[in-house]
Amino acid sequence: MAKAQQSSPETTLQMKRTFAAPRQRVFRAWTDAAELARWFAPSADYHVVVPELDLRVGGKYRLEMHHKGGNVHRVGGTYKEIHPPEKIVFTWELASGAGPLDTLVTIEFHDMGNSTEVILTHEQLPNVEERDKHAQGWTGCLEQLAKFLQS
Repeated sequence: MAKAQQSSPETTLQMKRTFAAPRQRVFRAWTDAAELARWFAPSADYHVVVPELDLRVGGKYRLEMHHKGGNVHRVGGTYKEIHPPEKIVFTWELASGAGPLDTLVTIEFHDMGNSTEVILTHEQLPNVEERDKHAQGWTGCLEQLAKFLQS
């Protein structure tokens, strides 16, 4: 595991999106392995496998995003905070060509009645290029989540 980078505005990504679903429902989509496998990828061109999801502080998760072209993206990490249905914090360890990234992701779930505002913060990315790549990936994931919640 690589040493985590310090956060700075240049290496921190923050996104907000409102979903037309109650907070408990959106939280479950992030924390139930079967549900996570149905949407957690940057596009519909992926099939997701969740070999491990131990939802407790100190518990581990592992995800595999299998692209229809054959590439497989693997990510894993450790849950640092879990406050149902308000917040989850986990490390994000992605094997990349530049070596492993060990970063921190915080997902906040804000109750807005029949909808939920999600604030995603991804910190400690090593550089602007990685921040921008992750911004594209997270944008796609959130789009897939919106489609999943509508189904």
